[in-house]
Amino acid sequence: MSAYPGGVLVLLPPSETKAAGGDGAPLDLDALSHPELNETRRELVDALSTLAGDVPRSLEVLGISERQVNEVERNAELWTSPTTPALERYTGVLYDALDIGSLEPAQRKQADARLAVASALFGLARGTDSIPAYRLSGGGSLPGLGTLRSVWRPVLEPVLAAADDLVVDLRSGAYAALAKVPGAVEVRVLSEDSSGKRKVVSHHNKSHKGRLARALACAVEEPATVEDVVDVASEAGLRVEREADRKLCVVVSA
Repeated sequence: MSAYPGGVLVLLPPSETKAAGGDGAPLDLDALSHPELNETRRELVDALSTLAGDVPRSLEVLGISERQVNEVERNAELWTSPTTPALERYTGVLYDALDIGSLEPAQRKQADARLAVASALFGLARGTDSIPAYRLSGGGSLPGLGTLRSVWRPVLEPVLAAADDLVVDLRSGAYAALAKVPGAVEVRVLSEDSSGKRKVVSHHNKSHKGRLARALACAVEEPATVEDVVDVASEAGLRVEREADRKLCVVVSA
């Protein structure tokens, strides 16, 4: 049986910013997808919430300023704060373009099945996984545990390797480093000027990846091949080219 019932798995990067609040019950790891990740999730949630008891140390470890002390307060309440579905928790440029709230019920059901967020705290968060707001970056580390890459790779890679569907990897570098995905379709965004010269798009690539994720989530016919991904993107008004067997680029005007 497929590990991802949608038939295609689109791996999204998370965002540093999270929507506040929620109307769900406090975090229940047993209610999340991929229970094989729960031991690591519990270890990280405990470590992060304990760290929050030392505000100066938390600010240092998280790489944030005193003006963001509310992020530490969120971490202190990981086990007790309200939750909300993962696709509604993350905010920012990519998630604005994904615009999950505008989907029709049938499209939202597809999005929940096809999209998953790479999370420094939860490993993978499926669309229906209810999670609290938190602050933890994929490239960071936690006292006593080491780098998140060393924590997640041994347990997360087997889960992703078990996905026998088409995997479209939209993760950013720090989150891609948490686990390799053999055979995944990699996507990058390039800008092209009037002379045809191209360069890699950095921050604004998130918007175009969000549009691609939305197109794949909403596609009526299940994308099953790389060519299907290109076709779905083209129908959504994106210019996508195949650079290699498993590498695509979204080309935008400079």
